[in-house]
Amino acid sequence: MSNTNKKYISHFSKTLGAIALSGLLSSCAMMQAEQAQDTEELLAAAGFKMVLANTPAKMNHLKTLTQYKIVPQQKDGATLYIYADAANCQCFYWGTDQSYQAFMLLQDQRNIADEDRMTAEMNENEYMEWDTMGYGMGGYGMGFY
Repeated sequence: MSNTNKKYISHFSKTLGAIALSGLLSSCAMMQAEQAQDTEELLAAAGFKMVLANTPAKMNHLKTLTQYKIVPQQKDGATLYIYADAANCQCFYWGTDQSYQAFMLLQDQRNIADEDRMTAEMNENEYMEWDTMGYGMGGYGMGFY
């Protein structure tokens, strides 16, 4: 193989690797944005208040906060819970003990509903009629008869 061909192959593999990495990072960012949106919907439903970072100073401060996690903060002797999202909504949510407890309950309910849905899907797949799929497996030893 000539040096020129090796250079083209090397360049091609680097380009392909960069494209694959870019796609992977993009996919991760999309998943993070989706998870943030789901969390923010629960926060709002639980009574958390949203505050937009609508000035450069507020945005700079928002970026210093822990992102995508509910963090307790003490203010005037009370505990407030802060959830920051500088990348997607460019906002933060704050709530009291009461709204935090409501959030935890809603999150538990959503997790149970997700588990129930997954169980139902698995049960549906388990009881499929294999004959209708054209594999000739129904009642005949999984097609090995």
